[in-house]
Amino acid sequence: MSERGKCVSMKLRPYQVLCLVCSLGESDSWPSDEKLKRVMAAVRENPDMSITLVCNAGDVYVYQDPGPAEDTTEGADFNRKRDLDILQKLDLAPGSALPARTLFQLVLQQMPSVAGICGYEVVTAAAWKGCPKAKSGNYEKGQKKGIGAIVPPRPDAEMALDKERSLKDMYAADAVAIRPHILLCAVAQYGGGVRPPFKPDNLPEFIQHILKRPDTLVTLATGADWMMCGPCPSRVPNLSACVCGRIGSGGLYNEAKDLNTLQVLGLTSGTTMPARDLYRLIFERIPSVAGVCALAGSHPGTSVWRDGCGAKADPCPNYAKGRVMLMERLK
Repeated sequence: MSERGKCVSMKLRPYQVLCLVCSLGESDSWPSDEKLKRVMAAVRENPDMSITLVCNAGDVYVYQDPGPAEDTTEGADFNRKRDLDILQKLDLAPGSALPARTLFQLVLQQMPSVAGICGYEVVTAAAWKGCPKAKSGNYEKGQKKGIGAIVPPRPDAEMALDKERSLKDMYAADAVAIRPHILLCAVAQYGGGVRPPFKPDNLPEFIQHILKRPDTLVTLATGADWMMCGPCPSRVPNLSACVCGRIGSGGLYNEAKDLNTLQVLGLTSGTTMPARDLYRLIFERIPSVAGVCALAGSHPGTSVWRDGCGAKADPCPNYAKGRVMLMERLK
């Protein structure tokens, strides 16, 4: 394990990721294995640390081969096959690096069982007996516990306090900071009838604020900004990052949606302008969210580029409805 400032990284064999999940099914508390204890502690302390999956792949991936030091007792060939089978299931290459949260959610989603991976229905020779725990059901029990057993969710009390504080800062600000694409989300929420108070974010409060004060200055921010996203369950406070989505990588396509929005509007990060003028520009240039914040839904559910907003043929009808309503309210 290494640490550079806030950037923490770790190298693991693919089988060790499964072993950690298996240990959760074996015990209701922490793993008994010392290395797995250290991995669990590190991931809980920093859920978005980088984990690089290394294995003895050979061939053109020999540059990342870790050697046999952490092979289990089943033998070199079994160890190689198990690691490569896991990577194949995850559609990852040897040496792939992902945030821990994303990696574990991908594993839990893609691998409900270790049958045929850590052990085989038919044992053809002693060298292929597999792991003695493969048929224990421990992995499957751990998998059913979900990501919350590895990365605990944000505490309700923390989110409630952040709601109060972030709203206070928004109302007192000279300019309200908001990431670009959620200006469109705010319109969709309004069209869908969402009104304050709203627990997961401050967008409904923002809309009500600018309806009363259309000349409120708005600054186009980067990341999961405090004033809008402070109370969000998917916000990582120390990184101002977003981990929404099926595999906890929402921040990546949210960044793409922010840049799409800026490009269509002809603006850049840090631009500050009155809310009425900003929304006038938005409503003129973005009559539909298709291709802007509703990205094409062609990516599989396991892709870090998967965007549920674009999964339908008619993305976000509430945006179209909210656009008409707010055009009238904002004159």
